[in-house]
Amino acid sequence: MSILYIMRHGEAAPGTPDSERSLTEHGEQEARAMGAWLSEVLTDDVRHALRIVASPYRRAQQTARLVAAPLGLSVETLPIITPDEPLEPVIDWLQQQVPQTPCLLVSHMPLVGALVGRLVEGDVRASQPMPTASVAALEAEVWAAGCATLRQWQSPRDLSS
Repeated sequence: MSILYIMRHGEAAPGTPDSERSLTEHGEQEARAMGAWLSEVLTDDVRHALRIVASPYRRAQQTARLVAAPLGLSVETLPIITPDEPLEPVIDWLQQQVPQTPCLLVSHMPLVGALVGRLVEGDVRASQPMPTASVAALEAEVWAAGCATLRQWQSPRDLSS
């Protein structure tokens, strides 16, 4: 079984171009909270093997770095996970690059919601609501439509309650 964590970036300020939008102070707090949560819940084996990949957009890169810091990990950039990219190349990448390696993918809506929906439900119209900095933990033997199980869903909002 392979584990995939799909995360939406933290809250971002408005602006243009979209690719240069930065996290707000609240968005930074959300990302730090999720990094602390992951450092608590990940086993040592998963933490040491975890691969963190992020969209090239500024807010996703900032989120990924803040999450990676308490884990002592680095961040890779994956150009095919910007907001409106098609899912098929992402699923192909998962099949080739993440067959047995745990991975945290940091991206944007609508891509993250659609990816969770497709992997879990298999329907091209399925989508999971993903508030800022939320994480969906999926498990699968193969990364394909309808083949994953949603094991956990965590929002930074739920950590403070």
